[in-house]
Amino acid sequence: MIYLAIVDDKTSIRSTLEEKLNIPGQLKVLFTAQNGKEFLEKMTEARKSIEPAIVLMDIDMPLMNGIEAVMEGKKRYPNTKYLMLTIFDEDEKIFNAIKAGADGYMLKDESSDAIKSAISNLIDENGAPMSPSIARRALKLLMRSEVELQKENKNINLEEYLLTDREKEVLLLLIEGLEYKEISQKIDISPNTTRNHITKIYKKLHVSSQAQAMRLFQKG
Repeated sequence: MIYLAIVDDKTSIRSTLEEKLNIPGQLKVLFTAQNGKEFLEKMTEARKSIEPAIVLMDIDMPLMNGIEAVMEGKKRYPNTKYLMLTIFDEDEKIFNAIKAGADGYMLKDESSDAIKSAISNLIDENGAPMSPSIARRALKLLMRSEVELQKENKNINLEEYLLTDREKEVLLLLIEGLEYKEISQKIDISPNTTRNHITKIYKKLHVSSQAQAMRLFQKG
C-alpha cells in the first residue's frame, strides 16, 4: 500500500484527487490540507502512526505556498517524496520547485492514470516524473544553468568555442539522438567525415561525451 497526502487550496481538487487515488490495496490518501502550513501540522500528527510516502503538492496557496512547504518538509521528513501537481509551467516556478527539492512535477490536466504512473515511478525510484512540456522546459533550464555556471567558473564565452556552421549542424543532429550513419545521410557527408566533425566538436567544447555536449549546447 502506498500512502499519500494531497495539498491544494481548492476543495474540489482535493476531493476529486482523493476520490481517484483511493484505490483499495494500492493507494490510500491519509489526509488532505489546504495550504503548506496545514500540511506541516498534519504531518506532525501523521508521523505518530504513519507518514505519507508521496505528497501531491500545489504551488500557489495562501499562508504557505507549495515551494516553501516542500523546502521545510524535506528538512523535517526526508523519507517523504513530493510530486508538484499544479497549473504552472513557468520557468521560475519549475526552477524554484526543483531547487526546493521537488521529486517530480506534473500539470493538473494530466490524466489520473498519468498521475498514478508518476507515483509508481517515485516509489520505484525510476527518475523524476514530469509532464512532457515540463520536462522540455526543465531540460532547457538545466542547459542554461550549465552554460551560466561555465561562464562564471571558467570565464568562458560561448563564442570562443568557435563551432563552424557545419559543426553546429552535426551537433544538433547528435543531441537529437541520431546515429553517426543517420547524420551522414541527413546532411550528405561520409560517416568518416561525421566522426571527424564530432571529434572536433568535443575538443572545442572541452567534453568527452554526447551527454556532456548536450548540457553545454542549447538551440537558438
